[in-house]
Amino acid sequence: MRRSSLRVALVYDRLNKVGGAEEILIALSELYPLADWYTSVYDPTRAPFAKNWNVYPSFLNRLPFFRSRHELVPFLMPFIFESFDFTSYDLVISVGSAEAKGLITRPETLHVNYCLTPTRYLWSHKEEYLVNNQFGFLQKLLRPFGEKVISLLSRWDYVAAQRPDYMISISEHVKKRVQQYYHRESTVIYPPVDLSKFSQRGLKPQISNYYLVVARLVPYKRLDLIVKAFNQSGRELVIVGEGTSQRQLLKLAHPNIHFLGFIPDHELVGLYQHCSAFIQINEEDFGIAMCEALAAGRPVIAFNRGGAQEIVTPGVNGLLYSAQTASCLNTELDKYERMNFVAEKCRASVAKFAKVTWKKTYQSQINALCQKQLVTK
Repeated sequence: MRRSSLRVALVYDRLNKVGGAEEILIALSELYPLADWYTSVYDPTRAPFAKNWNVYPSFLNRLPFFRSRHELVPFLMPFIFESFDFTSYDLVISVGSAEAKGLITRPETLHVNYCLTPTRYLWSHKEEYLVNNQFGFLQKLLRPFGEKVISLLSRWDYVAAQRPDYMISISEHVKKRVQQYYHRESTVIYPPVDLSKFSQRGLKPQISNYYLVVARLVPYKRLDLIVKAFNQSGRELVIVGEGTSQRQLLKLAHPNIHFLGFIPDHELVGLYQHCSAFIQINEEDFGIAMCEALAAGRPVIAFNRGGAQEIVTPGVNGLLYSAQTASCLNTELDKYERMNFVAEKCRASVAKFAKVTWKKTYQSQINALCQKQLVTK
């Protein structure tokens, strides 16, 4: 199968937000500009990067409420992705941390899954999802059914994870999870980071001597712990992002904490470049935002779990702290402020994640799999 003659479909869990994972989608769209996209829900106002893509959302998209509250109907997602028709495609690349991998293809079609992580609410973070306020005012109503639904969905998810011909993980951390939960081997290809946008100096923000967080404001990111730490210390903190936890975090935060919501790239570059350091407190599967901060020449202070261990080298481009608590973060910030870090070393540490390198690696891997498909099927 020659690349020029391939009919390609790209599949993602849902196109209704902007985050680190969406950098992967943008890079894939550049590799396969003529590909069709399939997803459960698509909101062009929340995913403006996809405005020129040929997107086929599911029937759920005709119900506007569920474009942003898809988590209320997780039991529909298996049916949605199994119902898409991929019989006319030679290559299907699914990307996601949930149901996209469960699509069904004919034997002649090569299906490659780029796994962001095994579905969090079914495996690694199941208990957290059951107890947090994921569904707002519906939480108490849904709780009695939660464990039963998760049990049923986890069985489907395991079966779905066996369907791709090959799996690629975004980090060694995710590779271990894929082995643990799905009993499958996978190849690691780190996500692409657009280093080029940090080649010029960005606009200097009005606030100074601030630490920076860039994340979706959702419960599993544990931004409440960061807010509590900065409430205690009085240090200036800037939080970029939107999400379901925003109202709760605003109520919790003191005046030294500034919420900027969604920020376009040309403004975000300046925020990265002028911050004191970037803060990470949750266990990331990889951590593109951490890489972007380093590309801007700024150190990262992160919880010593997950993808941070593959990105941060303590004393060289940041620090790793051992406990996911406000007090431990403040202790690490005190330590950080007594140290000096070299911006060029921070930038050099993420050169290997450059988008141009990713494209060559990913395309080489896909081409090899396509050739293998010709031989075996």
